[in-house]
Parts: sequence; C-alpha cells; structure tokens
Amino acid sequence: MSSANLSIGVDIGGTKILAALVDEAGNVSGQVHRDTPNHDVAGIERAIAEVIHELSGGNEGLPVGIGAAGWMDRKGRNVLFSPHLSWRNEPVRDRLMKLVGHEVTLVNDADAAGWAEHRFGAGQGESDMVCLTLGTGIGGAVILGGQVHRGKSGIAGEFGHQVMVPGGHRCACGNRGCWEQYASGNALGREGAELVRSKSPVAFRLREAVGDNPEAVTGAIVTKLAIEGDPACADLISDMGEWLGLGISNLVSVLDPGTIVIGGGLGAASKELVAKAEETYRRTLSGRGYRPFAKISQAQLGPASGLIGAADLARFNQQQ
Repeated sequence: MSSANLSIGVDIGGTKILAALVDEAGNVSGQVHRDTPNHDVAGIERAIAEVIHELSGGNEGLPVGIGAAGWMDRKGRNVLFSPHLSWRNEPVRDRLMKLVGHEVTLVNDADAAGWAEHRFGAGQGESDMVCLTLGTGIGGAVILGGQVHRGKSGIAGEFGHQVMVPGGHRCACGNRGCWEQYASGNALGREGAELVRSKSPVAFRLREAVGDNPEAVTGAIVTKLAIEGDPACADLISDMGEWLGLGISNLVSVLDPGTIVIGGGLGAASKELVAKAEETYRRTLSGRGYRPFAKISQAQLGPASGLIGAADLARFNQQQ
C-alpha cells in the first residue's frame, strides 16, 4: 500500500482500542490494539496516541479518524457524553491533535460503522440508508444523499431510545419502553433469564448452559443455543425479530431509505433474527403495496467496520 492512499482508523470500545491502516478501497492492514483504561480520561488519550504513533511510523501527514461511543458536537471537537469512557464535555479532538501531531477526525462509532457499510459494504452504491448496530443496546447511523446525517446537535441516530411501549421496561436512559428494551442483546438476555427463573421445562438447554443461574444468561448465549436448534431460544429470537421489524417500519416511514443494514454483534450472529425482522417490517410498513420496500441486509464488514469508516471519513475530510 502506498502511504499516499492510507489513513489511520481507531475504534474505541469499552474494553479495547483497535486501530489499523486503511487504504482508499477500505482494505485494512497492520491492526494493533490496547486495553481501554476506561475510567482514566488521560490514560485513554495516551493509549490512542500510542497506537497512532505505532501505525504512522513518523509520517505525520496521515489523516486519523477516531470512532467512539458517545455524543459528539456537530463540529466533532468535543465529546459531550460517552457512557463507558468517562468523557463528559471533553475537548478530545484538540487534545489528541496536540499529542499525535496529526489531523484528527472524531466521530460517533455507529456513524463510522454506517459510513463504512455505505462506502464498502452492504450499503455500497446506496445514497440513502440506515445502519442499525445491535449489541447490548441499539445504535445506528443515517446516510442521506451520500452524507452522514448527524442532526442539528450532532447526535442523530439514537434509534434505540424511541419509546415503543409506554410504561414498559425501564431503560438506562431514564425512560420506559424504549426500543432497545425489546430488540437488543440485553433484552434477549433478560427474556432468557425470565425463562430460567420460571423453571419452565422448555428452558432446559438454557439451564444447562448457565447452571440454573438466571443472572448468567446473556443475549449471546440465547443466540448460540437458537443457532444450535434449541426451540425455546429460537422463539426468543423470533419475538425479538418482531420488535426489531416494528421499529424498522417506524424508521422507514420517517426516513424512506433505500437500504437498512443490520450490524453489530447480534445482527451479525443471527440470520433468523434479520429474516423475522424483515417479515414483520413488510407486514407492518404504512402504505405497503403502494410504495417500494427498503432492502434489508446484514452488515458485511464485521468488527473492523468502525475503524474502516473512521479512517475513510478522515481521508474524506482532508480532501475537502
């Protein structure tokens, strides 16, 4: 790879910082990682600087894109709030630029993943798309007219906190009945735990997996057992797919995208979940029969999508 075509992408998670060189076709090389010192603001920034210095090899002309969970201001200078990284209205971009000597683009991690799928993955060639990231919660990105749509304040795409069930399950955001309380890894784990807690005979595989400890049930365990053919866990996946499809119907009614890309760990793991979501979406979309359906696709780029998108956005910004 020629260094003229490279940028550096950094994806900051709650436990791991992953970084790599990315070329203009989205190809990744030289991945490095560090553990995330998640309760130490200065420590996080030093760790980010370390991986950038390691990848750049002294070439300060390489653009750097950093994707992190949280709310960024519209100009991408300050992290207003990051739930796992102890950033609270912090001028992260300027501090990192002083540490590393590179131009830095700071973006939300879901926006970065959505941009990567738009440029190189399941949404390639689609000017208007929505990317959903299904993990412990629901995040996402909106691409409109071939651009990341971030809203006036910079925090568009918080899809998981649309209220689906007034008075429903309490959410960490402070509301009740948010979408991610019914269509996320946490929701799947909660429902599996309820089956174990109830001593239901249909949950014998789940009880075997967690030793009769409901608190040990996770969405990943439920998904794994469903893939292996356990009927009870397959039913839980089907229920979640119903909720996922209803929320997708709402998003399509508002945004009218051409493609919905479903990613994140949970979205990548279960084709059955995505299929059920599409079935429900097609059954519940307003005006069905008189409008085209958006295409529903699983994400293609996997765990590297965040750093690929961040790197590509950094290159894009440098060219403007």
